[in-house]
Amino acid sequence: MGDPGGIGPEVTLKALLQERALPKAKYILFGSRKVIVSEIKGLKAEKDNIIFSVQEPDPSFKLQVKGRPCKENGKASFCWFKAGVRAAESGKIQALVTAPISKHSWNLGGIKWRGHTDYLNNTYSEAIMSFFSDKLKVALFSHHLPLKEAIEKIEQKALQDFFLLLNRVLNKFSKITYQFFVAGLNPHAGEEGLLGTEEIEKIIPAIKYCQSKGVPISGPFPPDIVCRKALNEPQKIVIALYHDQGLIAFKLSAFDEGVNVTLGLPFIRTSPDHGTAFDIAGRGLADPKSMIEAIKMAVKFNAEKIIHRKP
Repeated sequence: MGDPGGIGPEVTLKALLQERALPKAKYILFGSRKVIVSEIKGLKAEKDNIIFSVQEPDPSFKLQVKGRPCKENGKASFCWFKAGVRAAESGKIQALVTAPISKHSWNLGGIKWRGHTDYLNNTYSEAIMSFFSDKLKVALFSHHLPLKEAIEKIEQKALQDFFLLLNRVLNKFSKITYQFFVAGLNPHAGEEGLLGTEEIEKIIPAIKYCQSKGVPISGPFPPDIVCRKALNEPQKIVIALYHDQGLIAFKLSAFDEGVNVTLGLPFIRTSPDHGTAFDIAGRGLADPKSMIEAIKMAVKFNAEKIIHRKP
């Protein structure tokens, strides 16, 4: 249920309250019973109307007030997330949906990872951060890195491996064949080397190599137009080379209904595409639409078996 100081518990319970909006499934909530009871009272909802069971891995945490990051809430949200991952790995659950956590709270709590995907990358090196909506789909070559480090990661071999993996994970099981549009790194995708040479030296050779292997991939396209080429095109996915390059356009077009999907795992993991929203936590204002879509997509991907096992 995410960071208890943010809107994670609220959007989770609001989603579970909308039973008709959700797929039929057995829902298990990893979190604190104390926080759940408090949230239900705040929402003025009847507990009996919410159908789920609770797993409380460690009830001993001293949870803090809402509306700010703190180490206690960071430790608690990490504990619940880790328990959910273990349940997915063992097959006790078929899909994992994670509410927003605070990276700052994790850091205050001594947790070294920069979020859910960074933690998953520690065990599953091929985990891919991607974002799905009806309007736009984006996959990130790198995610939570300083921009300088993200640029340093752009090498031909690394790009080739990423493109091949993304194609294998999605197009092996999907009912449609996804096409991939690669963003350039530099303005105008380098303008034939005038504004940067990364496209000529690294990105284009990687794309051509993957095309020779049958991957439906093209580019690089100027970063300021690439998302327009995939907008409202369900079978097209933009490959962004770093976090903000893809997420600015995605959140502008699909903030309320967008879903974060971690591809490249042996189980399904989704989450809303928004953060903890400390500024409105505890006020009953949070919109659960992205959480509802994350749950629906987890069930959909599980049915399609969009999971990854190394060949």
